[in-house]
Amino acid sequence: MFSMKPEYIPHAVERAAQDYWVAHDSFRARERPGAEKFYCLCMFPYPSGRLHMGHVRNYTIGDVIARYQRMRGKNVLQPIGFDAFGLPAENAAIANNVPPAKWTYDNIDYMRRQLKALGFAIDWSRELATCQPDYYKWNQWLFLRMLEKGIAYKKTGVVNWDPVDQTVLANEQVIDGRGWRTGALVEKREIPMYYLRITGHAEPLLADLEHLPGWPERVKLMQANWIGRSEGVKLAFPYSLDGRDEKLWVFTTRADTLMGATFVAIAAEHPLATRLARDHPKLAAFIDECKKGGTTEAELATQEKKGMATGFSVKHPLTGAEVPLWVGNYVLMAYGEGAVMGVPGHDERDFAFALKYRLPIAQVIDVGNKPYDDTQWSEWYGEKTGTCINSNRYDGLPYEKAVNAIAADLAKKGLGEKQVQWRLRDWGISRQRYWGCPIPLIHCPKCGDVPVPDDQLPVKLPEDLVPDGSGNPLAKNAAFLNCQCPKCLGPAKRETDTMDTFVDSSWYFLRYCSNDNATAMVDERAQYWMPVDQYIGGIEHAILHLLYSRFWTKVMRDLGLVKVSEPFSNLLTQGMVLNQIYSRREGNRIVYFNPADVEGGVLKSDGKPVEAGGLGTMSKSKNNGVDPQLMVERYGADTVRCYMMFTSPPEDTLEWSDASIEGSAKFLKRLWRRVHDHVAPGAAPPLDVAALDAAQKKLRQKTHATLQKVGDDLGRRLKLNTVVAANMELLNAIADFDDASKAGRAVVQEALDALVATLAPIAPHICHELWRALGHAEPVIDARWPQPDPAALKADTVTLVVQVNGKLRGRVEVPADAGNDAVAEAALADENVRKFIAGAAIKKRVVVPGKLVNFVI
Repeated sequence: MFSMKPEYIPHAVERAAQDYWVAHDSFRARERPGAEKFYCLCMFPYPSGRLHMGHVRNYTIGDVIARYQRMRGKNVLQPIGFDAFGLPAENAAIANNVPPAKWTYDNIDYMRRQLKALGFAIDWSRELATCQPDYYKWNQWLFLRMLEKGIAYKKTGVVNWDPVDQTVLANEQVIDGRGWRTGALVEKREIPMYYLRITGHAEPLLADLEHLPGWPERVKLMQANWIGRSEGVKLAFPYSLDGRDEKLWVFTTRADTLMGATFVAIAAEHPLATRLARDHPKLAAFIDECKKGGTTEAELATQEKKGMATGFSVKHPLTGAEVPLWVGNYVLMAYGEGAVMGVPGHDERDFAFALKYRLPIAQVIDVGNKPYDDTQWSEWYGEKTGTCINSNRYDGLPYEKAVNAIAADLAKKGLGEKQVQWRLRDWGISRQRYWGCPIPLIHCPKCGDVPVPDDQLPVKLPEDLVPDGSGNPLAKNAAFLNCQCPKCLGPAKRETDTMDTFVDSSWYFLRYCSNDNATAMVDERAQYWMPVDQYIGGIEHAILHLLYSRFWTKVMRDLGLVKVSEPFSNLLTQGMVLNQIYSRREGNRIVYFNPADVEGGVLKSDGKPVEAGGLGTMSKSKNNGVDPQLMVERYGADTVRCYMMFTSPPEDTLEWSDASIEGSAKFLKRLWRRVHDHVAPGAAPPLDVAALDAAQKKLRQKTHATLQKVGDDLGRRLKLNTVVAANMELLNAIADFDDASKAGRAVVQEALDALVATLAPIAPHICHELWRALGHAEPVIDARWPQPDPAALKADTVTLVVQVNGKLRGRVEVPADAGNDAVAEAALADENVRKFIAGAAIKKRVVVPGKLVNFVI
C-alpha cells in the first residue's frame, strides 16, 4: 500500500515521477491509425548553453496543452530538437578558440538535462539537431529538387563586406556602419548567391491565410503585409545613352499622380547609376558612400535620406518632358525595379527629399476645400480620395478612373501596363559563413555549376574547424574544398556558401514525424501526424520563420512528399518574460546589475546607488535574467511551472516577481498537506450523492463548477493562468470544509481527485504522487480528464448581491428557486442592508434572478 510522507520534498517527488516516466517510456509517441492524434509543438531552441525563462514559459505552455490532450484520450506527439547551426556558435568559437561543433554539442547536452529536469512530456526518441548530417542531408536533397524545378537559382546579390577581415557580415554584425570585430567601414558588394523563388508562391501564401482560423489575427496581418500584394502600374521613363534608346522602369500604386513626377531616383546599385558614375567622379564617390549603408528595408527607413543629381535626365512617359535623374540612398535595388518616380506633392518621403534638395513640388490631386502648402507636409496630400488637377486630359478623374486612363495611354505608347506586384522578394539562402548546411554544388572549370549526385549526399561539414573571423574557413580547407567533378571527373571546387539557418527551421516539424528514416526525407508517418495541431512560440517569429515554413511545406506538397498545404493549424504566440533593469555609469560605459543583487535602490555588494530603468525583457545584455536552474533547485520544477502559468495569460507579457513564485510554492505545499491529512485515516468511503447535506452539496457544486471552468479554460480559451487560480479557489473551499463524516470525506475525496487531475498538466510531478496517495492504481497521466456532473452544478442555494440605490450593501444566501418576494424578504432581513435603508420608504425593488436585488429609496 502506498504510504505518503507528511512533508513535501519537491526534488524527491520530482525524481520519483521522472524515474517512473523513463522506466515506462511514458511519452513515446506511436502512430495509431484510427486514433485521434494531437501534435503539440513548441519552436525548438537554439543551443546557447542555458535555458532562459522565455524557454521555460514556452515549453511549459506546450507541455500543459500536450498533457491535457493526452488526458482527453488523444494520441499525443510532443517532440523537441535543437536549431543548432548559426552565427552565435561561430562568434563563440572565435571568442573561445574552439570549434563551433564542440560548443554546440556541449550546450545541447546541458540544455537537454535542463529540459528533462522540468519534467516535460517529450518523446526524446525523436530528438534531432539541425547540425547533424542525417538531418541536413535532406536540406541538400530538397535544394537539388528545387534546383531541378527552377525554384532554386543563382544570381548576384548585395552583401555587407568587411574589408579588413575580408568576410561577409550578417546585418546584426554591422554596428553603426562598421564591422563588429574590426571597426572597419562596411562596404556593399555584389556577389553570386543562391535564392529560392518564394515569390512563385506569393498568391497562395496570401490567400491561404484565410484558412487559418486558429492563428492570431495580428500574425496573419503581419504576414499579409510582408507578402504585400499591390495593384498598380509598371511604367517606363525613356532615355538615350551611348547611342541606344533605353527604358527606366518603375512600379507605382499611384499612377494617378504621374503628372506630378518631378524627379526619378534610382538605387546606388542600379546598372544605370554604375554607368553614369564612370564619367562623374563625385557621383561615384556618393555611390560608394551609399554602399556603406544598410542593406535592409528597415535600415533604409530609419537612415537619413540622401541623394545626388546625376546630371542626366529621362523623359516623362506621357508629356515627353525632361525629368532629372537622381541616385538616392533610400532606394533599394532588391525591391521593385530599383527605381522610384518622385512625386513630392503626394508622397511624404518624396516631399521631404524635394524640400532638402529644392526640387519642384507640384499638386496634382485635389480633395475639395483643403488648402495645399508646398512648404509643409499634410496627411491628406497622400490620399486617394481626391480628383486629378493640373493633369491635362485627366483633370477631374477620381483615383480609379485616372489610373485606368493613364495605364491605357501608357499601353498605347508601349510604356506601361497595369500589374500586380508583391512586396515579397525571393529568399536569399546563401550565407558566406562556416557553421551551416553546405550548399550541394560543385564548381567545375569545364562543366560549370554541377549538382552533387544524390548518392553522394550529404556533403558533410567538417566539424573540427575553428573560425578566426577572417573569411570562411571552408574556403581555406583543402580537404573540403577540393573534389572531383561528377560529370567530367576532373578537378573541381565545392561551393563554400552555407544555407541560411531559416532553411533548417522551415521543415523540422516534418522530420520529427519520421526522423529515423535514413532513406527518405519524410514517410507515411508524416501523413498521420501533420499538420501540427498546436504550435507555440514567440511573436518575434511571426513573419519570416512562419512564412518560410509555410512556403517549404507547399513546395514539399507540390513535389508529392506531403499532403498538407499548411503546417500549423493553431498558433499561440506567448508573451515575453519581463524583469526590472538596473544600471549605472562607470567611466565611459553603462554597467547593468542583476535585480537579485539590488536592494532598496543600491547595489548590495558596495552600497552605492543604481538607476532603475523600469521593466524590460529578460536579456543577457541587460543582466536582468533569472536562472531557471536556480529556481528549480530552490523551489522545484512544479513550482516554477505553476508560477509561469499562473502569473499571466500565455499571450501576455509576464512580469517576474519573487513574491509570486513564493506564493506558488506555498500553494503546492498546502495541497500536499491537505491530501496527506485526508488520506492519513485511510481510504474514503464511496460517494452517495443522495445522502449529502447542504454543506456537502455546496462543496460538490464548487468541485464541478471548477471542472466546468478549467475544462473550458484549457480546452477552448487556453487561459492557463485561470486554471491555476480556479484550483487555488477549490483548495480554499476544501480547507474551509470541516466535516470528518463519511459523506464529508467522500465529498472531499471527489474534490481532491478533481483538483489533482486538473492540476496535473501544470504540476505533473506532485500530482503523480498525490494521485497515487488518493488511492488510484493507474498514473495520473493515464487518467481521463474529469467531466463535470450537470446535476452537481445545480446549486440548492445562491448568493445574491444586495444594493441600496445601486451601491453594494450586503450579500444574502437564498434558495436557488426562491421567488422575488422571498429574495426581497431575505435581503431586508440583513442587518447591514436595514442600516442603509433606515426606515425610508422603498420606491422601487429590482430583482435580477440569481444575481442581485436593488432597493431604490
